[in-house]
Amino acid sequence: MAQKKLSIRIDGQLISAEEGQTILQAAKANGKYIPTLCALDGLTPVGACRVCLVEVSGVDRLFPACTTPIQDGMSVTTNSPRLTRYRRISVELLLIERNHVCAVCVSNGHCELQSMATAFGINTVEFAYNYPKLSLDTSHPRFVLDHNRCILCTRCVRVCAELEGAHVWDLTSRGIHARIVSEMNEKWGQATSCTSCGKCVQACPTGALAEKGWAVEEMVKNLGTVTTLVHRRGVEV
Repeated sequence: MAQKKLSIRIDGQLISAEEGQTILQAAKANGKYIPTLCALDGLTPVGACRVCLVEVSGVDRLFPACTTPIQDGMSVTTNSPRLTRYRRISVELLLIERNHVCAVCVSNGHCELQSMATAFGINTVEFAYNYPKLSLDTSHPRFVLDHNRCILCTRCVRVCAELEGAHVWDLTSRGIHARIVSEMNEKWGQATSCTSCGKCVQACPTGALAEKGWAVEEMVKNLGTVTTLVHRRGVEV
């Protein structure tokens, strides 16, 4: 059954979108770029990073494009000084919450957070760094988890649960104390449900999840290992 078509405006351009699509999906389908760090085709949107905030005409507050469904006649603005300001703040808050030392990261030069910061011209931040002392989990024979570089986007949680069906990952605690944990807070290498497929590693936008054996700047993620599976299974994106 064909989806009902809705008419909306994105940055003044009238476009036709399908009922049930989010603003981000409709924008992407029509060649409109909205920055995001937590969204990934085929995974349930969660609105974790708040980088995809957009303006909707007639409403003063901002909306996350990845979780906001379109409505007929909606008028959306994806780029404005206000949005740039809020998106920059979101990225800066991600940078100060953990220890993102790019110079010694295996994903240096291939990191989505780093690329986003560069796009916004961020070379200093307005807020004080937290500098938490976070651990590394090197117990897995192939992979490593570095909490210092995690931005809590939950891509790993969702790709493991929704595509691999293993449900290895989850979140524990709240706020600044939130952490990614494997199998009820066991060491990753002791997680019996882990299939070692590596989808969580490839979906990770930073160097928080990485393969062992790579040196600084050598870890290049391949999202194709995730998106190929999405299209093969016929998941609507």
